[in-house]
Order: sequence, then C-alpha cells, then structure tokens
Amino acid sequence: MNILILGATGFIGSAVAARLVADGHAVSGLGRTPVRARIKWPDVRWLRADLAHMTTATDWQETLKDQHMVVNCAGALQDGFSDDLAASQADAMLALYTAAKTSDVRLIVQISANTDAPVADLPFLATKRRADDTLASSGLPYVILRPALVVGRNSHGGSALLRALASMPFVLPLIHSQSPVETIDIKDVAAAVSAAVCGEIASGKDIALASSETLMLSELVKLHRQWLGLPPAPITPIPAALAKPVTWLADIAGRLGWRSPLRSTAMAIISKGVTINGTVPVTRSGSVAATLAANPSGIQDLWFARLYLLKPLMAAGLALFWLLSGIIPLLSPQTASQHLLPFMPPAAAMALTLFTCAVDIALGSALLFRPIARKALLAMFAVSLAYLAGATLLEPSLWRDPLGPLVKVLPSLLLTLVTLAILDER
Repeated sequence: MNILILGATGFIGSAVAARLVADGHAVSGLGRTPVRARIKWPDVRWLRADLAHMTTATDWQETLKDQHMVVNCAGALQDGFSDDLAASQADAMLALYTAAKTSDVRLIVQISANTDAPVADLPFLATKRRADDTLASSGLPYVILRPALVVGRNSHGGSALLRALASMPFVLPLIHSQSPVETIDIKDVAAAVSAAVCGEIASGKDIALASSETLMLSELVKLHRQWLGLPPAPITPIPAALAKPVTWLADIAGRLGWRSPLRSTAMAIISKGVTINGTVPVTRSGSVAATLAANPSGIQDLWFARLYLLKPLMAAGLALFWLLSGIIPLLSPQTASQHLLPFMPPAAAMALTLFTCAVDIALGSALLFRPIARKALLAMFAVSLAYLAGATLLEPSLWRDPLGPLVKVLPSLLLTLVTLAILDER
C-alpha cells in the first residue's frame, strides 16, 4: 500500500511512519524540512512542502499521484512566524479532500484532538474541528483519531515540558497543578493508525485514544521525575495570574518563530484539563507509568529535561548581550573609538566603531528570529573570533586588563556553541 504521511518529521508522524514501514507499506513523508529525516529514515520517500502553501486542489494533484492512503499527522499549536493555523490545519485539508476525490486515495486518517473541549473556540481546536467536520461530510472514506496527551520514548511540546518541569531543582513549580490529564502511549497511536490502514477500524469511525487512568498534572510531573531518577520534591502551586508574563513572552517568541509550550493556547488547554469527553467512543490503553517503565530514561533524557527551559534563556541572553554591545558604545561613540586612535585616523576609528556597533545590533536582532537563529549564532561565533584576533594584534595588552574585556569573550563563545548545539527542535 502506498501511504502519504503529512507531518512525517514530527513527534507523532515519525512514529507512525516507522510503524507503517515495519508493516511493509511504501511510505512517503511530507515535511517542511526533511533534510535530516532523509538520513534518519532512508526507507521513507521524502517530499518537501509547506501545508500552508497547499490550499488549492491543484497544489495536491502531483503529491497524491499513486497514493492509496493519506495519514495527517501535521499540526501546530498556535499562529506564529512559522505557522498559519487557518491555512495549514483547515484550508490545506479542505483542498486535500477535494483533490482526493479525483485521485487513487482510498482512505484518509486524520490525527485530530478533543475539539469539543471547554476551550473549543481556540484557533488550534477550531481549525482542527473545521477540517474534521468537512472530512466527515465529504463522502471520502475516513477515520478520525483523537489522542490525549501523547507520551513515549521521545518527547515534544507538552511532553517535553513535563520532563523539564520534573527536572526542576528543590521544588516543582506548577500552574494548574490540579488539572486532570489523560495520556496515550505514542506506540498505541501508531498502532491505531496501522489498524485503520489495514481495515481493522471501519471507515467513518471517530475514536478517542486515552490511557486507562486520569492523573492530576502534579501526579504526572512526579511520575516523570521518578522516571528521570531524581529524588522527590514538593509541589509549589503558582497562581495563574503570576504566569501571565511568562505566557505573554512565550506568545511574543511564537510570533518570532519559537514554538514554546508555554504559549497562551497551551495554558488555556491545561487550565481546563487534557481529557477526552464522552461525545466519541474511547479506546483505552495502559497507564503512563507503564509507558515510562517500558522506556527507561538515560542520562541524555536528564540533560534534555534540564536544558529545555534553559534554551530560550540562553538565546535571549545572547541576543541581549550582542544588542547591548552595539547600543552602549553608541551612547558615547567618541569615547568608544578612542582605543582605535593609535592605529588609524579619527574618521576611520569612528567609522569602524559605528560599523561594529551595527554588526552587533544586527546579530543580536537576528538571533531573536527562529528561522535565521542558526545563521546568527554561526555569525556570532565568527565575529567573536574576528574581534579576538583583531584586538590581539592591535592591542595585546587588553589580555592583561583587570576588567578582562578579551577574556570575557571566551565564555560568550562557549555559550554560543552550547546554544547552537541544542537549537534543533526535532
């Protein structure tokens, strides 16, 4: 069977792709940046495309050629610099359904969510619901699966945040600590997709997937802390009002392309709980404790958990460092250019000072935009080395300066390398 997976590079999509390849199907994976995926999963035929730009039936015709089934694992939490919910989760899906009617597609499996949740008016759920309803009334064979919070060996988004919160030192600060949360093992999600593809789930079914238990958020975090091998720590509930500044900053970061699980959509959902309501049948599986026990943690999991919430602070700290490095000399450019006067005329010294200030401000600003953050970090590293080399040649005595203006560049170089090393999201 030829199967096209949308969002195949993602957390759920990659697990589904692995299961369907193991089942013997010919799998094609569609993603925005499948360069690394081609190396990791050579058995999958990879297609590069952005769903937000596939909003007409014509856009899908070549992609659907010779495909027998489509599994939609794509999704985004909130609108941002890199995400357009209306286009990717609704308009693109409606265009897909139209194109599928004149193709060889025999079944569409939609990975959706609990779109009847108390916060159903959120764009994330509203666009999912629009796609689900249109699919159900399209006349196409379909299966809709609605997983609860997905957990497994790997993590992304909400499950990654659980690990980060669980790794906090001394105390576990939680917002909405008493909110109920249902989970589902990612292997069970992949198994449900496999069953739908094989015809074990009849066309037209709309099924929720959840574990056999409902835990409070605090209990779930404690389970993950135990999984990481950390000693118990007390829960410190944080009023929702105190979290608003963090959510506000996370939303701003989202507009710049950073997909933080602390954005307002995630906070609104967790405030009401992540549960499956009774409007659709529910397929139950094992507990989250069993899922974690079946996937023992390693030291890399502890590193990831501890670095997860530090990554945005590291990126923001570097951006602020470079911005201030460029702005502060501009407050008194004559003074800032004094150290260059022994080596060049005043006009050249002033020009070089202004140029380096502009470079610093440009790099600090560039790091704030996620799509070009990698290039900004590489440029920061190169420019820092150039500053060190230039200063060493022109004024080596700066290495002996009590304030250490050159020595202090070395830690910033290391911070740049560490931020670059953990920049990838998947």
